[in-house]
Amino acid sequence: MENKMKVEIWSDVMCPFCYIGKRNFETALEQFEYKKHIDVVWKSFLLDPSIPEIAEESYHDYLVTRKNMSPEQVKGMLENVTQSAKQVGLEYNFDKAVMVNSLNAHKLIQLAKTKALGNEAEERLFRAFFTEGKNIADKATLVQLGKDIGLDEAEINTIFSDEKYATLVNQDIQEAQRVGVQGVPFFVIDRKYGVSGAQPAQAFLENLKVAFAEWRKQNPETKLEVTQGQSCTTDGICE
Repeated sequence: MENKMKVEIWSDVMCPFCYIGKRNFETALEQFEYKKHIDVVWKSFLLDPSIPEIAEESYHDYLVTRKNMSPEQVKGMLENVTQSAKQVGLEYNFDKAVMVNSLNAHKLIQLAKTKALGNEAEERLFRAFFTEGKNIADKATLVQLGKDIGLDEAEINTIFSDEKYATLVNQDIQEAQRVGVQGVPFFVIDRKYGVSGAQPAQAFLENLKVAFAEWRKQNPETKLEVTQGQSCTTDGICE
């Protein structure tokens, strides 16, 4: 397996800036010359573990009652965030958002990571929550979202009974504390550089360039002097 530089991203699928940060990072990665040498690892983070699994209030009311913000402040903030999302091609519908605990959603992400589908799970859950107004704590909904990205239904159902998935979520959260994560999104590049928040794509790109240059010095690319002879290729041609 090829050695790659790791980028770890702590995120909560209920965090509006995490989705925006994801888009900006993806834009930067597309522009990065050595993107094939980058391994992106998603990490779980719960912004508010006290939110119940059954919705009790709207996104707007949640911020008013739990964050001690005025209705006017919340309205202005959500309008600003919606515009920021639109600038990177995302549609936010806060009036449809179902405020529920995101633990089950993170369990699905942990399963997806074992199938190399972590990024797909993050994307599907973000869209489900912010755009489609789906209940990301509901088991039937999560089964369908998991199937949407290619996960097996029987395996998806294990996340609700097998404690190992909750354990993996908690391990990510404990690791975040050790790293010093105080808010999300939080990007850790090669365990040397931390990038906090939904930074512009250019900021991500600059950090990738600096970190990769250092990483490459410690992990030089193997270049062989090859003597050609008769051989068979992977597409079955022998000559």
